Amino acid sequence: MNKFKASGVGEAINRIDGRLKVTGMAKYASEFPVENKLYAQGINSTIAKGEIISVDTAEAEKLDGVLAVITYKNAEKLNTFDEEMPQLSTTTIAPVLQSPKVNYYGEFVGVVVAETFEQAQYAARLVKFEYKQDSNPAIDFDESRSKAYKPNENSDYFRGDMAAGMAEADETLDAIYNTPIEHHHPMELHAIIASWENGKVTAYASQQMVEHSTIAISDTFQIPKKDVRVIAAYVGGGFGSKLNTERHAIMAVMASKMLGRPVQFTVTRHQMFTNTGMRQFNEQRMQIGAKSDGTLTAMSHETLSHTSTYQEYQEPCGMMTKMLYDVPNSEIKYRLIPMNFQTPFAMRAPGEATGSFALESAMDEMAWKLKMDPVEFRIKNDTQIDLSENKPFSSRLLKECLRIGADKFGWENRNMKPRTKQEGNWLIGYGVSAASRRAPYRETSSKVILELDGNKVYATIQMDATDIGTGSYTIIAQTAAEYLGIPVEQVTVELGDSLFPLTPGSGGSWGAASYCNGARAACLNAISKLKQNRNIGKDEDIAVAELLKTNNLDKFEAEGTATPSEEFKKHSVFSFGANFSEVWVDKDTGMYRIKRMVNVGSAGKIVNPKTAYGQIIGGLTMGAGMVLAEQTKVEPNFGNFITRSLADYHVPVNLDMANIDVVFLPEEDKIANAMGIKGIGELGITSVAASIANAIFNATGKRMRDLPITPEKLIKAPLEAGLVS
Repeated sequence: MNKFKASGVGEAINRIDGRLKVTGMAKYASEFPVENKLYAQGINSTIAKGEIISVDTAEAEKLDGVLAVITYKNAEKLNTFDEEMPQLSTTTIAPVLQSPKVNYYGEFVGVVVAETFEQAQYAARLVKFEYKQDSNPAIDFDESRSKAYKPNENSDYFRGDMAAGMAEADETLDAIYNTPIEHHHPMELHAIIASWENGKVTAYASQQMVEHSTIAISDTFQIPKKDVRVIAAYVGGGFGSKLNTERHAIMAVMASKMLGRPVQFTVTRHQMFTNTGMRQFNEQRMQIGAKSDGTLTAMSHETLSHTSTYQEYQEPCGMMTKMLYDVPNSEIKYRLIPMNFQTPFAMRAPGEATGSFALESAMDEMAWKLKMDPVEFRIKNDTQIDLSENKPFSSRLLKECLRIGADKFGWENRNMKPRTKQEGNWLIGYGVSAASRRAPYRETSSKVILELDGNKVYATIQMDATDIGTGSYTIIAQTAAEYLGIPVEQVTVELGDSLFPLTPGSGGSWGAASYCNGARAACLNAISKLKQNRNIGKDEDIAVAELLKTNNLDKFEAEGTATPSEEFKKHSVFSFGANFSEVWVDKDTGMYRIKRMVNVGSAGKIVNPKTAYGQIIGGLTMGAGMVLAEQTKVEPNFGNFITRSLADYHVPVNLDMANIDVVFLPEEDKIANAMGIKGIGELGITSVAASIANAIFNATGKRMRDLPITPEKLIKAPLEAGLVS
């Protein structure tokens, strides 16, 4: 086994929790050894809209081991929404089993609790529901268009005069791009072990944001937040699906309260299609105007999506369009259709992943119209000002990403005219896209515990942050090692407990910057206090071990909080990137392979190149999945999802993926935060789909505006006007 003595930031060290994971010692939500626990199994509705008129629980209740069947008839009374269509957020309450009303196919209508998982699962099948079914549920997107509404007054954004900008353009584009419903599928199923004891709740839960989960649970049950403890030491992936507290968690807490024993509830893979969120279907209309020299004059991005009939969520597809290019006239609009599906919510790079497909495909189309190189077209319209907020970027190396990526990829070998690069029966195409992702930095607190053992100092870092597979444990340890001046192996990191100092949790690409700066603040505060105690100058370089000895201490604790600076607030802080793809398409069958991908990113200081590389590879794979296969199809008669397992919801496997090169540009951005760290977890997926679609056009001469791009769609698609086969 390799032993690393690296003492801090920037080293490509192995994950410090790797051994725990491969030996099964890292405990996930459903693996904690809680004594005397029961098992819960949810029951799903079999209609898309209507109400329950009778429930027969007799057969299930007769089974050995079954302790309760809970439905709206006997459920605990919970806090419910006081408005008709509340917005879904990470702290939103999650009332469940409060009414006979059914809002969508698969909605939880009951839960069985038994001594074993098998007993609960079998008994759930025996509970009989009779429904009064509404004959006209909203399950067809096109048929429901007339119900579209503007979510709120701030939904639309305007800059300049869109009509005037289009009028002065020499070339215009008006096209619609569609991205389907997609589902998060982390390896770890959603799970919770909940215990209600003397009015206090302890929950081992698969949650990305433990603080927000304590708020959701306490508000739903209307108990003090201090009486709720959420523990999420390890989370086996989330991709946004574990940001908010879902109804299975509330049912587990409810069952524990009712039965006086801990209750484990694990959502099945099938139920993860209907009960743990999804990405919306988005119909996106792009309008672009440009001068003949490539100067953009106008850009519009209109998104039509759906939400549930009881909660509101809008994926912000126009975020990149507002700020990525120097466009004087711009419009961003959103409209929502209430439909009888579960409420959609954030999925990796919400807004950017889907919106970038429309934006960057449209940019490629406009470059083709102008007969310009698509790399040069993007560079020509670069800007150092975020026009949507009228702020300068803290740093922006988008042009560098595009130029360096083009050089590494061999872009000079690309033929501008489609269908001209061929090998045997394969048509070969090159595609490019630009990427951006806001790099948030949020207030984060941390505790450091220093212990002296001989001449060695051991440090423990505590914060309620979570590691969702991204490497948080490792980069926090590296940060502590860096600022304490000790080896990484002398640092222990403890995460995912709501009793620990407060952080924003995992999501939105703010984790690395926030956590590391929080750990840094605690370490620097500890050193500062130890020096102050002995009147040692703050700039005097003295080892932590000597500081503890000088203070006659074997143990010392300190906390610190990192907050965004005033300069941060005055700037627009983003990570930027560029994607290049080479695609080979069989001209007879429409089958295609992604042969090569080059990703170049500027994301500030890279704390650990190895974990960062893993994040980009994961993002590129998910981006490829958007093009190759990922889609959730709705059964048109009943509103259920046809694709409801990993056997028919297809994701990329190793053989689908390309040879990949990842390049991180050196970037120092101390406006972003003191350590200069920016997020990359969501940058990796952004615009990937567009680069592949653009490569397919360069190979075939066919514009593909609907994801996923299947061989059938590709064969049926017409050639771009003016091209011949």
